[in-house]
Amino acid sequence: MYNGRCFLRYDSVPRKRFINRSLACLGQLNDASPMFDDVEGVVGAGVLFVLPALVQSGIFRVATKLYGDIGPAFYGLRTTFLVLLFMALWRIKSPEGLKERDPASLGIILGLDRAPEVKTVRGKLTRLAADHKAEQFGQELAHIRVEQRSAMMGFLYVAGHVRAYHGKREIPKTHVARMRISMAATEDYWVGDAAGDPLFVVTAEANAGLTKMLLPVLEQVRELVKERRVTIVFDRGGWKLELFKQIINDLGFDILTYRKGKSPQIDPGLFSQQAAVIDGRKVEYLLHDQRVTFLDGKLELRQITRLNKGNHQTQIVTSRFDLPAIEIAMRMFDRWRQENYFKYMREEFSLDALADYQIEPDDPTRTVPNPAKREIAKKVKAEKMEIKALEQSLGASVIKAESNKQPALTSLADAYNKNKTKLAAVTDKLDALLQERRKIPTRVEIHELSKDAVIKLATERKHLTNVVKMIAYQVESDLLTQIGPKYARVDDEGRTLIHEILNARADIRVADSKLVVTLHPLCASPYRGSSPHLPNPHRLPNQLSRIRSAPPI
Repeated sequence: MYNGRCFLRYDSVPRKRFINRSLACLGQLNDASPMFDDVEGVVGAGVLFVLPALVQSGIFRVATKLYGDIGPAFYGLRTTFLVLLFMALWRIKSPEGLKERDPASLGIILGLDRAPEVKTVRGKLTRLAADHKAEQFGQELAHIRVEQRSAMMGFLYVAGHVRAYHGKREIPKTHVARMRISMAATEDYWVGDAAGDPLFVVTAEANAGLTKMLLPVLEQVRELVKERRVTIVFDRGGWKLELFKQIINDLGFDILTYRKGKSPQIDPGLFSQQAAVIDGRKVEYLLHDQRVTFLDGKLELRQITRLNKGNHQTQIVTSRFDLPAIEIAMRMFDRWRQENYFKYMREEFSLDALADYQIEPDDPTRTVPNPAKREIAKKVKAEKMEIKALEQSLGASVIKAESNKQPALTSLADAYNKNKTKLAAVTDKLDALLQERRKIPTRVEIHELSKDAVIKLATERKHLTNVVKMIAYQVESDLLTQIGPKYARVDDEGRTLIHEILNARADIRVADSKLVVTLHPLCASPYRGSSPHLPNPHRLPNQLSRIRSAPPI
């Protein structure tokens, strides 16, 4: 509509957005503002309870700073991220899942006439990925999270998560621990806080283990925590004594990890029973505490050993000498929170799903284990086993001769003469294989193994969707903190309750500048009465949008 001087930028009826769509087509609109009116029984409207938490996370502010406008468009930057976040919270695991939802009903929740559909959402993701700012996006959100939860930054957990790839592309292989095989995969390294909530994620280079990735990850951690000395907790995959020395002395972090390799067992009589209440949790272990040195005395650490059932000993190594042994043990065992997080995200948020089918060039000079070395190692092993079998047959001949009361030397000579030629041939073959193995390099550049182009899966779009899912998980965690005091089973069923609330029917009502969201009774009777203490009504923050009270349709 044109009034002689300018276009009117807003429609007057929330579910009739002809003017806004026309303005977008003419290049005069970057994002349609949400408008609400009174509607009853909107499926999934419970998700509006998370709007203040989403704004507090900083995702809209940081997205605007980095990506600017992605218009002109009816569905602009703010709407795109809101849709992606709501999809994650509703457990719509991919844009294709929108086909199963009514776009008009979802549009009511977004304050629009209808929600974007599959093609539009995919196009927006492609547009955002083209800017290659996903890593910076995640880092700036992590800065905000650190400021909000500084008390949780004393211990930071680093763990790798392998995403198996089942497609037809030839991409590098990685060991998938949960499947106990090596297969085509991509590995991400996640950093989480003391509560197990994620802070940021880094996609690793192909075949880059924790010992290689730990330093670049910790450089990003240092930017987040500034001068604060925090303790980095990681698994045995990061065990490397020279690396520990560098982390402690040069980077200014403390370490906490499991001891790797064989070490002397401790007399069970030296363990003592210890119990404490830490962070509201009662823990009890049988522990032994001692100092240990490595690198010819250049590295002194503290070893805390736990005695488990069956006299199994779990050894923990740390540079923290100031904390009680029981707290050190508890913090180390809390590393499993990250594994629980990965499992939950795989099942609930489809963390391992491909975000697209795009590929990008990989470094052709990247070195990989030489397959020729592996093949010849198999042959060496086979020849050694054959020699061992021949030697065993010689021993068996002697034992048989003694049982038959024959002279041992005579029987041994007969057996040796019988196998002499064969044993000599196998030994010569083994010597030749060993000489050949010495000449083969342990690692080769990847372009030497294939004439095809060296590729890897594109990372930008996947990284961006990981950040969105991470924010959705953080928001759930924040809501758990709110309902905790009023829901006794929050540890067991808290996230299930949150999921019920976010997917519940609700009435939407506009009152002055407030958006009032009233939940319908939840399906499961144990959950009833758990949600009234959530902020209700919510005032929709100005950073997100403007609320316009509309006349009845």
